[in-house]
Amino acid sequence: MSLRTPEADRSFPTVVVVDDHAIFRRGVRAELEGRVEVIGEAESVEEAARRILELKPDVVLLDVHLPGGGGVEVIRQVATSRPAQRFLALSVSDAADDVIAIIRAGARGYVTKTIGGEELADAIRRVHGGDAVFSPRLAGFVLDAFAGSMTPAEVDPELDQLTAREREVLRHLARGYLYKEIAHRLGISAKTVEAHVSAVLRKLQLSNRHELSRWAVERRLVD
Repeated sequence: MSLRTPEADRSFPTVVVVDDHAIFRRGVRAELEGRVEVIGEAESVEEAARRILELKPDVVLLDVHLPGGGGVEVIRQVATSRPAQRFLALSVSDAADDVIAIIRAGARGYVTKTIGGEELADAIRRVHGGDAVFSPRLAGFVLDAFAGSMTPAEVDPELDQLTAREREVLRHLARGYLYKEIAHRLGISAKTVEAHVSAVLRKLQLSNRHELSRWAVERRLVD
């Protein structure tokens, strides 16, 4: 049964919510009311694939763990008929394996169920607009996994000069974090972060953090 209402603002992104707990789906719908347009729900892989192909939503809000194969199987079944369908994973799990699997399958983002209603609506709008959206901690999993899927030589010979910790600092720096913020996230001191940055600048023969950020982006170490 469609949850489309006559009052819905058609300028909002349309969403199908896929989760095997009815009470959670109702809660999500309540949180999103007036922010996006929820046009349908599903509780299993089979039902989700059918509803997505029937309703053609802008974004599918997709749980990772579902009866019948999980969110990855939903994406697989929909991909042939709707290859451009946008999926945003919403899960209680923040396990790296779950995050990587659903992103490799084709989801455009992954947020956890601790997210607030306005943040979730914003994530849906951003995914609809073409952005990739992740809860802050989860973004690191994805960046590390996809950078790690290639050997350093395949990415750039210069990258092989950097230690694992120097790469971590570089990624955070390129995402716009300050030294204090990087120190807090990595559990080290700001002076240690500064020392790592100095070492990376020296190894790559660059002059400042702006050049470092550009270097990282060009090599797809960050989005």
